[in-house]
Parts: sequence; C-alpha cells; structure tokens
Amino acid sequence: MKTTIQIKEHTLARLKNVRNKENAHSYDEIINQLITQQTQKESLFGILGKKKRKDILKGLRDKDDRF
Repeated sequence: MKTTIQIKEHTLARLKNVRNKENAHSYDEIINQLITQQTQKESLFGILGKKKRKDILKGLRDKDDRF
C-alpha cells in the first residue's frame, strides 16, 4: 500500500543521503531502520549480577582519595 507524506526538502535530502550510505532500496527501509534504532533500548537489568552491595562498592574511592 502506497502512502504519501509531506516532508521538507531538507528532510528529503537527508533521507536520500542516508539511503545512499546504507545502500537501502527505499525510503521505507531507512525509516524503519531509524525507528528500530530508536525503540531498541538495551536493558541494564542484572548487569551487576548477584553481587552484594559491599562487593560492588569495593574499590571505589574513599575519603582519602577525595580532593
């Protein structure tokens, strides 16, 4: 299904630029890539594992290292 959208000439130029760099076949492909990049957020949940807070904070600066 084809749909027409209105964009400014500057935006069209930028889309053309990205399409050429990415060797994409269509603007639709580029727009979907951009949307996917924006919606994919990497979760940091569990990055520290099951360590105790004391072990996590060990090695950080203490009062003697402060300015």
